[in-house]
Amino acid sequence: MTDIPTVAAIVFAVVTSAVVMFQVALVAGAPWGEMALGGKYPGVLPPHIRIVEVIQIMLLDAMMVVVLCRAGLILPDFRPLTDELIWVAAAISSVSFILNTITPSRKERMLWSPAALLMAITSLTVALMT
Repeated sequence: MTDIPTVAAIVFAVVTSAVVMFQVALVAGAPWGEMALGGKYPGVLPPHIRIVEVIQIMLLDAMMVVVLCRAGLILPDFRPLTDELIWVAAAISSVSFILNTITPSRKERMLWSPAALLMAITSLTVALMT
């Protein structure tokens, strides 16, 4: 039987991977700017703004590693390092949910609020149950 933190970590990783793929597409020039950054840059993001997306990709990947490690799915030797970092990941996910619900871009709100809510719930589940 699979335990709840394991399932939560896997769901977090799947949702985060989808978000990362979207961010990679934006960096590569996909014309989806209206669904990111409050819709401030419709169409293809300007090159200087793509740097923000690269930073976000790195942050999301780091959060995914922290959640998976904390749940005991990867890198068991590094689990003690996640004692505090899991709370950082949960806090960022929770703030992201709030920001995605108040973004001026309706498309961004409709697409990313559910994803951010799942990320917040699953990261908090791992934080509280491990």
